Amino acid sequence: MTPQSEFLVLAPVGRQSVPPLRVLLAGMNSLPGLADPQNALAPFGDFPAIHVARFVVLEDETREDLAAFGAPVTDLPTYLAFMVDCDGEATDLLDELATRAGAGLRRIFSHCDGFGPATDLRAWMDAHLVKPQAVYRNWPGRTVGQVREEAALRDALSGELRRAMAEGEVTAQALHARLRTYARDHGPALTPEAPTPAAWKRRHLWSLVSGVVILAIAAPLLLIAAPVLLGVLRWRETNDPEITTPSDRRRQQRIAALEDHDVSNPFTAIGTIKPGGFRAAVVAAALWLINFGSEHLYKRGRLARVGTIHFARWIVIDGGQRVLFVSNYDGSLEAYMDDFINKVAFGLNLAFSNGVGYPTTSFLLFQGAKREEQFKAFLRRRQQLTDVWYKAYPGLTAFDLARNSEIRRGLEDPELTGAPLRAWLAKI
Repeated sequence: MTPQSEFLVLAPVGRQSVPPLRVLLAGMNSLPGLADPQNALAPFGDFPAIHVARFVVLEDETREDLAAFGAPVTDLPTYLAFMVDCDGEATDLLDELATRAGAGLRRIFSHCDGFGPATDLRAWMDAHLVKPQAVYRNWPGRTVGQVREEAALRDALSGELRRAMAEGEVTAQALHARLRTYARDHGPALTPEAPTPAAWKRRHLWSLVSGVVILAIAAPLLLIAAPVLLGVLRWRETNDPEITTPSDRRRQQRIAALEDHDVSNPFTAIGTIKPGGFRAAVVAAALWLINFGSEHLYKRGRLARVGTIHFARWIVIDGGQRVLFVSNYDGSLEAYMDDFINKVAFGLNLAFSNGVGYPTTSFLLFQGAKREEQFKAFLRRRQQLTDVWYKAYPGLTAFDLARNSEIRRGLEDPELTGAPLRAWLAKI
């Protein structure tokens, strides 16, 4: 298995630099917000390890909401975020990007504070890397190459299946044998799965063991402290001010114009964490749980009951004052929000209810996102315009990727018979 990794380069941008930066980034696109794989600045299509990538100028328009808590409203930077999810080690891809796309990246980052003509690009990116607190990957180990090969396989088998049925060959066993012969003789060639790196196995095992130990130690302590913790939590839930400022319609129209040019979309949002050490601790614990669950439980195509997400990340920035959330999902934003509200509203509450302006929850997990209109307004006010977004396999949903992998497995199984064989043929 080839593990996946990610990186975020986050750098402050002066407000006067934002307009020319956005113009430069727009020149990378073939459609509004959708990157040309061969754009002149960062030709993502030349880097076969990249699944998804984005450039986003982060302009938080909700900071003033903090005043409702009686907390001082400090001015935090506007950022340029460069984010990639990739196969293999992120450091290897960063090396390759700095070498092969260095000139274009320098033009982009020249708009950032502290980046000049003599700046060492690779060292500068390293200095501005920010680690996520939680990461979700739809199917760890499914590489870009595998996705493309399996999509080509499905297309080839579909054509041959139609020809076979037109010629009168209709028994399931005969069709399976014919498709296996066709794939062997005509391809496409399928790359065998690479061995899993020993270092990744050790890290993964350590993450599992240490996580179980932490949970085993924390559980009885939390049980003892539960009356106090729940009391504090409930007091805060009932006393935190509600903020129902609607999102700016024109801003949302600009964001919507960048969406639905593919079957998948990017989502980028930034928001302020409610003041106080208690909320900071709850955020840290919640994101730790999400990361542990994503790595060890939800690693086969679904985040809880939601199967439309390719990659997602939660990143705490600005010394714990704000959280950045990014995801890559199938379908429209409205359907995406409805999917979560209807299936895992408790997960939304766990992840986001410590943010300023979130709909009031009950004991952290209840209510909150169930207040649908208020929750959607909360998300839309914090959603960012994703200036540039790249996806290595346009036109393919997470469902398509899973189906194509199942088709490959069925093709490689010479003993496939009965109902499983008929179900396999139906997938083609």
